[in-house]
Amino acid sequence: MNSAGLVGAVIGLGLGLLEYRLMSAVVIGALRRTDRSVTEAEKDDYERRIRILRAVLVVMTIGLMPTLGFVIGRTVFG
Repeated sequence: MNSAGLVGAVIGLGLGLLEYRLMSAVVIGALRRTDRSVTEAEKDDYERRIRILRAVLVVMTIGLMPTLGFVIGRTVFG
C-alpha cells in the first residue's frame, strides 16, 4: 500500500490550516477596521457577512487543500 496520498493530504491539511489562520486574520481584521456601520442593524448585517466570508475561507483552505495534497501526492509520488 502506498501512503503518498495520505501524506499529501496531511501536509495539505497543515498548509490549509496555516493559510486559513493567516488569511482570516488579515482579511477579517481589515474588514473590521473599515466597518462604517452606524445602526445596530447595519452592524449585525456586517457581522453576518463576515461569518459567511469565514465559512467560505474554511471551505476553500481547510476543505480544498487536503484534497489537493492527496491528488498531488498520488500523482507525483505514487
